[in-house]
Amino acid sequence: MTDLWRLDATEQARLIRTGAISSVELTKATLARVDKINPKINAIVDLMAQEALQAAAEADKTTKAGGRLGPLHGVPVTVKINVDFAGRANTNGVVAYKDNIGKEDNPVVSNIRKSGAVIIGRTNTPAFSMRWFTDNALHGRTLNPWNKDITPGGSSGGASASLITGMGAIGHGNDIGGSIRYPAYACGLQGIRPSFGRVPTFNPSLATERPHVAQYASMQGPLARSIRDLRISLDAMSARDIRDPLWIPLAPVDIPNAGPVKVALFDEWEGCKADPQVSAALKKSAQWLEDAGYRVERAAPPFFREATTLWLRLVLNEGRFGMEQAIQQFGDDAIKKSYSAKDGLSPQLDYETFVKELALRSKYLRAWNEFFEKYPVCLMPSCWKQPFPIDADLHGGNAFMDLADAQSPQLSTPILGLPGVAVSTGLADGLPMGVQLVTARFEEAKALDAAEVIEARAPKVEVIDPKF
Repeated sequence: MTDLWRLDATEQARLIRTGAISSVELTKATLARVDKINPKINAIVDLMAQEALQAAAEADKTTKAGGRLGPLHGVPVTVKINVDFAGRANTNGVVAYKDNIGKEDNPVVSNIRKSGAVIIGRTNTPAFSMRWFTDNALHGRTLNPWNKDITPGGSSGGASASLITGMGAIGHGNDIGGSIRYPAYACGLQGIRPSFGRVPTFNPSLATERPHVAQYASMQGPLARSIRDLRISLDAMSARDIRDPLWIPLAPVDIPNAGPVKVALFDEWEGCKADPQVSAALKKSAQWLEDAGYRVERAAPPFFREATTLWLRLVLNEGRFGMEQAIQQFGDDAIKKSYSAKDGLSPQLDYETFVKELALRSKYLRAWNEFFEKYPVCLMPSCWKQPFPIDADLHGGNAFMDLADAQSPQLSTPILGLPGVAVSTGLADGLPMGVQLVTARFEEAKALDAAEVIEARAPKVEVIDPKF
């Protein structure tokens, strides 16, 4: 049998369920992989080896007893270190929060446990989870296994780097401005930012409730090595939890849709010229979809620039009430420098203007809804540029504006509560490449159906050893 840690979560769960392997056997193999690889890339920053082996042993007891098995029963997974986890610190990559010990699990952690998964450790994030680069003064830098000079993505860069090297089969992440989709893109993985309200979340350790824009735009979701793993892990994370009053009961995504639909190809934007590798990936993906019966037409979603600008104005202005003060007081040098550059991209809004801007979401989303009536799926870049060099956000306001333009596909949709699937298309010049599929709210299954078409035709990106 192949190295067990190379298998995707669906196959690992099948082998455990049928008795072909044990969870303890799989967990030991995965932890051995962590011992070998993690010192080179620093992706898992809170290893839970003993706890994982105990959980795996309990999973095997349940299997042998003929108990009810969850979709991820016995499968090793990771959780990002910026959500509450009972008995362990929610550091969010901040030195001052190293002793912020959780008293209870965030709902997404509870749901991962309920799925039967074995949590082997928690993955790195930039300080305050506020960069597309994963580095902080508490846990250090996470390296991209493909090339240490480019970002593994952020803020779920620890999740992406661990997954592509076989350190766990599913990586939990969260996404307010690309923090799931961009790391998936940068490391050659699949990732989904779900619709607003699908996955419950709540950090009991917070002294005050999250502000409105963050509640609306920040979603929990999985990264994986296959689209079928995205389906089962997203459904597992989406179980009801009464602590999140914004949670919505929705149909599972682990059910194929009716078939091919009309697709909008958004491959040109006046705000940022696409790299040739990005254009080529979009062209190939469009052809693969057409070959599978989809009808693809070039079309730009409405208010794309305006939605990107709205993200910057609302997120940055809301951040000035609390987040900015915390960054200035507790942040490391990198997050202070990055936040300062980003903060300059939006003027300070007075209350009346902020409320008016908040209302624009309805106008833009109404137009996007009409767009999705004609084109149920939009094929667009994950980023207009190849993965960025490390710390590209630390070179001032103009440089950050260029990054924001390149990342407009990551920013335009969260402010509207829309889902997006990052899907790998293979390699370009030796580095990961991929595209993004966006749908109307609660229509993730349509995006995942299209993603499976691309996945089936794209060169498969296998688990790798670090290339350095």
